[in-house]
Amino acid sequence: MTILAADDYPLANLFWTFLAFFALMIYFWLLITVFTDLFRRDLSWVAKTAWIVLLIVLPMIGALAYLITQGRGMADREQARARAAQEHADAYIRSVAAPGASDVDRLARAKDLLDRGAISQDEFDQLKRRVLV
Repeated sequence: MTILAADDYPLANLFWTFLAFFALMIYFWLLITVFTDLFRRDLSWVAKTAWIVLLIVLPMIGALAYLITQGRGMADREQARARAAQEHADAYIRSVAAPGASDVDRLARAKDLLDRGAISQDEFDQLKRRVLV
């Protein structure tokens, strides 16, 4: 009879292994988040060094202490970063989508093209309908 490797590893042990693995992933994510916020902040080198030493010597206590004392500030800084990124993206989209062209500017350019004979009256009417819709 063939013995499989899974025969010696009961389901409860598999559950605890997965639980430990995911707990370890969450712990590393927590440390990365704390270190990222710590290095992005405007702190003196003494304060940063103290936090880093605490996080290296007593990682779980240091991470929890950082979250308890700086958690609200972390959230505010992240919201400000996200807001700035969104504003930057919106400004970029506006600049690319219509660089300096409002509806009035587009109609004026289309009228100018019509007056110069570059476009026909039908093309002008089509452009006008697109702008006004």
